[in-house]
Amino acid sequence: MFKPITIPVLFTVFALATVAGIVAADPKRPNVLVIYTDDQGTLDANCYGSDDLITPHFDRLAKTGIRFTQMYSPSAICSASRAGLLTGRFPARAGVPSNVSSQEGVAGMPTGEVTIAEVMRSAGYRTGHIGKWHLGFTPETMPNAQGFESSFGHMGGCIDNYSHFFYWNGPNRHDLWRDGKEVWQDGRYFGDAMVDECQNLISQWKDEPFFIYWAINWPHYPLQGTAKWRQKYSHLPNPRDKYAAFVSSLDERIGLVIDHLEKEGLRDNTIVVLQSDHGHSVEERTFGGGGNCGSYRGAKGCLFEGGIRVPSIISWPAGIPQDQVRDQMAVGCDWFPTLIELTGIEMPDHHLDGASLAAVLKDPNATTPHETFYWQLGNGKNAQWVVRKGDWKLLGNPTDRTDPGSLGKDDKLFLANLSQDPTEATNLATQYPDVVESLSQMQQRYAASITETIQAKAEPSLN
Repeated sequence: MFKPITIPVLFTVFALATVAGIVAADPKRPNVLVIYTDDQGTLDANCYGSDDLITPHFDRLAKTGIRFTQMYSPSAICSASRAGLLTGRFPARAGVPSNVSSQEGVAGMPTGEVTIAEVMRSAGYRTGHIGKWHLGFTPETMPNAQGFESSFGHMGGCIDNYSHFFYWNGPNRHDLWRDGKEVWQDGRYFGDAMVDECQNLISQWKDEPFFIYWAINWPHYPLQGTAKWRQKYSHLPNPRDKYAAFVSSLDERIGLVIDHLEKEGLRDNTIVVLQSDHGHSVEERTFGGGGNCGSYRGAKGCLFEGGIRVPSIISWPAGIPQDQVRDQMAVGCDWFPTLIELTGIEMPDHHLDGASLAAVLKDPNATTPHETFYWQLGNGKNAQWVVRKGDWKLLGNPTDRTDPGSLGKDDKLFLANLSQDPTEATNLATQYPDVVESLSQMQQRYAASITETIQAKAEPSLN
């Protein structure tokens, strides 16, 4: 059987006071709040260099934690990224190489996948999902069957924030659910409903360890920031004005939930992870853009840096350093093993493509746990893919959503060296054929390992 090129080390489970050398002041197991924003650009927060946005609560979390400068999403599309986050595996290995259907009655991520919610719940954590799901719309693939005892939100990819109807197409597809049952809150701003849900769960569960996955579907279209912020950004050009208003509406609501953790006396011993699911959208529904990836190439839907390099912060005042930056390469798949290790839970006995970042959190000089990594968006011969080894990055079948005409027939294999050119402006494939050959072989082995996993799932059990 093929062994992946980088196999995450098996983690030893320490007592909480000594997990990875990170000391927790409170003997109670830490709570976990994962905030997964949606379509947020690489640099779209003040702490990432934005000078035209107002994001005091992103900055507040960065001041009380660690900010990553080279964090990558598991994929450049919504469902796949979420599958990578929740399973700790390549999205394609988890059976979600691209987006799943937003149609009620259509299954999504295979039920055999083990989610972090299932692991946390089996270890005694209360588990809640709030916001966007987009990983299946059948009872077997909705949140309550994937490890979450509580669920409130929409099952499809996007909703209008006032009517809660599916925003992509119709007709008349209302999409708001609580624990598998449709609920109606006509006219209530969805951002405020999500905040209330977060605060209520925190208060209900404050005497027990909890894991809350807040998949806030902002600044994903429709760009419906509040009047306060639309007025504040009225001087900005279209579509930055609409996007900025939604980012600050997002930031403000994150602040309300962090405030509530403080009010309940839980902030110090709550691990908060704040990260975007992938880069910003340049789709028609977002007026062709609005997000900012700086000099990085690409956007949502492509595997250039602007599509997968994302803002990412972890804050745990009682357990990790504060006001620090980490430049090591990391991936959203890493949060599964990282959070399992930090909470002192036994690591599940199956292959994870993510690796714990606990050592990186402790020591700014620690090396990345990934000698190599692999991304695959889609299936078949036309799937986009990337192999990363050190500073070398080889893209197969690349797409540039921001400038589709910039790639020609000779760019089916696109080689970049990120230390020399983080903008990925020039294809180095013809200059370094040996590197292309080596990384191409690596890609074939990664793809074969994923195929092997999928086939093994399909084989009938002998038990």
